[in-house]
Amino acid sequence: MNALPAAVRGVRPALAARHARVRAHSLALAAPLSAEDQCVQAMPDASPTKWHLAHTSWFFEAVVLAAHAPGYRPFDARWGHLFNSYYEALGSRHPRPQRGLLTRPSLSEVHAYRAHVDEAVQDLLASADPAAWPQVEALVELGLQHEQQHQELLLTDILYALWCNPLLPAYAAHEAASLRLAPLPLHWVAGPEGGVAIGHEGEGFAFDNESPRHRQWLQPYRIADRLVSCGEYAEFIADGGYRTASLWLSDGWALVQSQQWTAPLYWLAPGDPRAPSAQWQVFGLHGLRPLDAAAPVSHLSFYEAAAYAEWAGARLPTEAEWEAAAARPGLHELHGHVWQWTRSSYDPYPGYRPWAGAIGEYNGKFMVGQLVLRGSSAATPPGHGRDTYRNFFPPAARWQFSGLRLARDGA
Repeated sequence: MNALPAAVRGVRPALAARHARVRAHSLALAAPLSAEDQCVQAMPDASPTKWHLAHTSWFFEAVVLAAHAPGYRPFDARWGHLFNSYYEALGSRHPRPQRGLLTRPSLSEVHAYRAHVDEAVQDLLASADPAAWPQVEALVELGLQHEQQHQELLLTDILYALWCNPLLPAYAAHEAASLRLAPLPLHWVAGPEGGVAIGHEGEGFAFDNESPRHRQWLQPYRIADRLVSCGEYAEFIADGGYRTASLWLSDGWALVQSQQWTAPLYWLAPGDPRAPSAQWQVFGLHGLRPLDAAAPVSHLSFYEAAAYAEWAGARLPTEAEWEAAAARPGLHELHGHVWQWTRSSYDPYPGYRPWAGAIGEYNGKFMVGQLVLRGSSAATPPGHGRDTYRNFFPPAARWQFSGLRLARDGA
């Protein structure tokens, strides 16, 4: 094999170290959970922890190793069917709502699977031919970004599973760090207007749905400098927000009625028989805690976020407004608190083209019936968020760490 250029020799060890860190972090997130915890699937939209650990390994196996590691032998060829998520080009799949039935392979076998795949990826990073290196590097980086997405899903999915347990057990027993020490006054910041450029360009990783960078025309608007708080949302509830049809989009109001929504997911009202108390309580990764009125409200559906905005005499920002405003000073709590619903449908940018091959299924085929969220949450792995990131979920989804920031028309 030809000697590597100096620049490439420097990249390989750094990527290998990053691969080891990200993969170890997934196991660390799962460590507080029992084997029983890790097999639970509490609803069709969530996946068991064990499945997340195996699926992210399958991704490296199917996307990276199968194409670029000569002589690689799958840990178990039958597992591709079990742990493929939605990639039509990569074979058959076990039905998503039935992932919780996969009591086998065992958790210890999944750990062995991860070790097998990790060793093969590390060998590939050390030995890949220079001509193949750009593709190997790009796919390994995609695999790491994919794993970080599943690290957040691991937390959101197990939180929902623990919520379904009448004991309301905590994922982690220690106290949660406070995200905000005291209520902040809300200020309205004038956003950029006219023709603004949004989307990713230049160096650094980005998913295909973040490109191409392009211009959008923005009318004058103002955007809140911080997120809506739990205390403010409690005022909406007290004022009859969940009983006032005129505040809600039609589909949202139908859900309020059929699902008997009266508060955000994980809120317990005063006197709730599951954990009687004289005040609102909120269930989270650290267990049940009294409502922190100053903390950003979380676990809202798009419908709840839009209804609150209507009640507050405001609206949700578009994703272009959010990104353009985020690029300027003045906004707080953009990242690391909650994903923020926007009023933008998850559609392709002008000129969008999905990646070639199987990984082209990663984003593009989901561009219908979903809404965009911006920012990042307390469950997002450090370094994974960026201002151009386009998260997306159906409007009824509320088990994610999702909240809202308000906007208004006018200068």
